[in-house]
Amino acid sequence: MHTDTERCLRAVQAKDARFDGWFFTAVLTTGIYCRPSCPVVPPKPQNMTFYPSAAACQQAGFRACKRCRPDTSPGSPEWNQRADLVARAMRLIGDGVVDREGVPGLAARLGYSTRQIERQLLAELGAGPLALARAQRAQTARLLIETTALPMAEIAFAAGFASIRTFNDTVREVYALAPSELRTRALRAKGSPGTKGTPGTLTLRLPFRVPLNPDNLFGHLAATAVPGVEEWRDGAYRRTLRLPYGHGIAALTPAPDHIGCRLTLTDLRDLPVAISRCRRMLDLDADPVAIDDLLRRDPLLTPLVDKAPGRRVPRTVDEAEFAVRAVLGQQVSTAAARTHAARLVVAHGEPVDDPEGGLTHLFPSPEALAGLDPESLALPQSRRTTLTTLVRQLAERTLRLGAESDWDEARVRLAALPGFGPWTVEAIAMRALGDPDAFLATDLGMRRAAQELGLPSTPAALTARAAAWRPWRAYAVQYLWATDDHPINFLPV
Repeated sequence: MHTDTERCLRAVQAKDARFDGWFFTAVLTTGIYCRPSCPVVPPKPQNMTFYPSAAACQQAGFRACKRCRPDTSPGSPEWNQRADLVARAMRLIGDGVVDREGVPGLAARLGYSTRQIERQLLAELGAGPLALARAQRAQTARLLIETTALPMAEIAFAAGFASIRTFNDTVREVYALAPSELRTRALRAKGSPGTKGTPGTLTLRLPFRVPLNPDNLFGHLAATAVPGVEEWRDGAYRRTLRLPYGHGIAALTPAPDHIGCRLTLTDLRDLPVAISRCRRMLDLDADPVAIDDLLRRDPLLTPLVDKAPGRRVPRTVDEAEFAVRAVLGQQVSTAAARTHAARLVVAHGEPVDDPEGGLTHLFPSPEALAGLDPESLALPQSRRTTLTTLVRQLAERTLRLGAESDWDEARVRLAALPGFGPWTVEAIAMRALGDPDAFLATDLGMRRAAQELGLPSTPAALTARAAAWRPWRAYAVQYLWATDDHPINFLPV
């Protein structure tokens, strides 16, 4: 979008927050870059240039605006609606792969050469993988500086910097302030930094594009919560997180203009990964205006969208976990699926401490489940075979489900597993892989809702009607589920 100068100018002059994260405005006369909705008086058109990413602005020598905080914009919706190389690379960079494994590790996960990845990222985002990861480190450093009382040396290494000198230089370059000056500004604005209570706990705000309807989002997560791993407590959805350097607990609370996020981490190096996974689970980078406008073109969906606009697709923080839970939920009720999952958690999950609630375990990893005794599962024989085959392939990495997954290829590999029908494959594509066009044509709740609305209710006819809803069919599913008496439905047919 940044190449459409006229459109970008109109967005900046209108201070249109819908475009935050789509592009960034660099001001030639001041040397700063802003989000489109920056509240200051817009500069003259001849003094503005537009970039596709904050990293590209920083590479061009611009510093972040202190007023609009462009690094806190919602992420671009592009990376969650595409499965090409650039989108998959951006999801992996957000998950901290470059910091942990370097550019060669990123390339190995994607199956491309480092040169090809750098070339495509530069062409589309104006910055390579190292620059994009550096921008993320700078944002993490700012969060830790402003929200904790940690010494600067600890913050530098927690944010992923190789040295304190690099940390100091990057913060000065990006924010035009030394780290200590950033903390002083935060002290003046908010008082004492840091959070009281559990060590390693941070309180953040996760931005999103309005509107956001929290009912289906948090309702689904709470209704399907696995005891010990997830819970709804004091108006917040809480769950444990398995992270690269340790584990954590996230508490997410809906608010009108943000999601309150309270993270308790055993290792602060996991902060950017935890934030990225929470945002992905809540689908916070979606563009609800564009999605709802397309779905309103169908007259039968129009009243559903108008009644509760801004529905999101509830996703997951762990793709392998969701795949296991999808198998456990085949042809049983939500309550039965939760019971089966809770038994696995108690038997094979890793215990965690939760002084602030009732969470007790991490969901077991594929490696932990690979050696389970099939006879211990209270499941039909065919379902035992399905589950054990799935966890074995996940543990051996012959099946990969993650941010790097190609959605079509993953569907093919999942469909080849015993016991995997269209419902299970599409449920994993929608909830775990994040494909916005996944469609549960065989879901019983979907078919009931379609029949109630006067839509064709057979899977083939429903799929044909849903062609008009592409590429947002997964969001149409959320609106249709809301018309059923039991919108949280795990009953494939």
